[in-house]
Amino acid sequence: MLIETLGSPRDLGRVQEIAGVLIRHGWGGLVRRLGWADALVRAGHALKREHAGELAQLDPPVQLRRALEELGPTFVKLGQILAGRADLLGPAWTAELARLHSQVPAVPYEALQAQLTEDLGGDPETVFARFDREPLAAASIAQVHRARLHDGTEVVVKIRRPDIVGTIEADLRLLERAAAAAEDDWPALKPYRPRQLVREFARSLRRELDLAAECRHAERIAANLAPLPEVTIPRVHWAYTGERVNVQDFVEGIPGEDLERIEREGLDRKLLARRGARAVLKMIVEDGFFHADPHPGNVFYLPGNRLAFIDFGMVGRLSQRRREELLQLLLGLVEQRPQAVADVLLEWTGDQHAVHLATLEDEIEAFVDQHRGTALAQLNLGQMLADVTGILREHRLALPADLALLIKAFISLESMGRGLDPDFHAVTEAQPLLRQVVGARYEPKALARRGWQTVTRALAVAGQLPHDISRLLRRARQGRLNIALEVAHLKRAGDQIDRAASRLALALVIAALIIGSSIVMTVGGGPQLLGLPAFGLLGFLGAAAGGVWLLLSIRRGSRPDDDD
Repeated sequence: MLIETLGSPRDLGRVQEIAGVLIRHGWGGLVRRLGWADALVRAGHALKREHAGELAQLDPPVQLRRALEELGPTFVKLGQILAGRADLLGPAWTAELARLHSQVPAVPYEALQAQLTEDLGGDPETVFARFDREPLAAASIAQVHRARLHDGTEVVVKIRRPDIVGTIEADLRLLERAAAAAEDDWPALKPYRPRQLVREFARSLRRELDLAAECRHAERIAANLAPLPEVTIPRVHWAYTGERVNVQDFVEGIPGEDLERIEREGLDRKLLARRGARAVLKMIVEDGFFHADPHPGNVFYLPGNRLAFIDFGMVGRLSQRRREELLQLLLGLVEQRPQAVADVLLEWTGDQHAVHLATLEDEIEAFVDQHRGTALAQLNLGQMLADVTGILREHRLALPADLALLIKAFISLESMGRGLDPDFHAVTEAQPLLRQVVGARYEPKALARRGWQTVTRALAVAGQLPHDISRLLRRARQGRLNIALEVAHLKRAGDQIDRAASRLALALVIAALIIGSSIVMTVGGGPQLLGLPAFGLLGFLGAAAGGVWLLLSIRRGSRPDDDD
């Protein structure tokens, strides 16, 4: 029961608050399915329903967005992540969740001062030459104040909201229990792996709570983008930075959404779009470590057609294998090779549940093939990726979390680029880099390096082999050798054996009927039918009918899609 498994009375109070908000916004059915309403009534809590009638008139996606905004930072972040999961939710839902914002009323400076003084080791107005008590911006997890160091450097001070960790941890506990209940009670949700989704979300959110981790991300990306002098990443001031506060250079530039100011100041919008795309693509394709939320609010444009990225709380990581698969996918889309796209997507989704792979593959191939002959400059890569994930959603296949972040970044890149330049096409920018990265993988040095790594791993395994064999024999002599045999699809195999035995038994009966009827035919006397011994004729007819049934059964069983 929910009430019995809650971690503390605070959790119970939070459940009441969450359930009340959901009911008020038209999601009472979900509250009841999770068992929260009944559990809270038994615990003596009443759920208020003010304005429920008015809110129920809104579309369900709007109701959900407003409920998440009211529930606070954990649920706002969850909604923002779901906005990028086109493989889980339809376009109406993702478009509405994309409107979620983290702008919330600022915490008064007096409520921050004690925590900030403890983190900085002194009064902020003494530690800094100047500290502005009024924040520049306030979001759900932290708020930002402007300050100046004693050497004259203009900086921003990002401060985590006091006591937010307890609230978020309580919310994550409740989400984990809700995901477990949903996966157990709603079989239709199992392909989407709610528990795994919540676990990955929890890891991401806990990393975002560590403001020092954000700075480590920034420095890693700054080092990766060093070959691009037109891209700026704010410098971190580690002397003032910790888990609850970080200090970085202040970026004096044009916010990414202020397109009119870009025009007024004479910046080249086409060049900015190309440079921004080059930076994002390098992070994704070449480095495998990327800004997972490159929307206009996290980008500033600087004099000289330079640009700066800020806010590295949410980042994506791609393993070497994932990057190779990504290269195959993007080149397949760009060069319109549907089989390559289908192969990668089927590898990504894996054997999540029974699905007609041939049908899925045909749909993906048809989708890619419909763009055959389209000019490269007319392809919309972000939309193509969104459409492909829509196909996966129709088949109830979910992408791994790292790939969902990746596709979200590509879609944001395409959108931001077209905002700057209506003629921008990510495909045009991606193709040279893709070919460069692919070419680099097959250079003699790269091939030699991978070959040497394979040889060293093989030698390491060979060197360990005598020890492993010795340990195996020692365990066998001591009677501690256990062999675990896992048989996939055991029930299906048993059913097949049972059908085979039944067919064999029927074949024996048919053979007996034929032999017995043949003997009866040679014996005179007895009833006649059509001039033949009646029992012999009936025996042959029975054997013929059994033989026809047996042939049809064998034919049905040989079909690959047969489920019997």
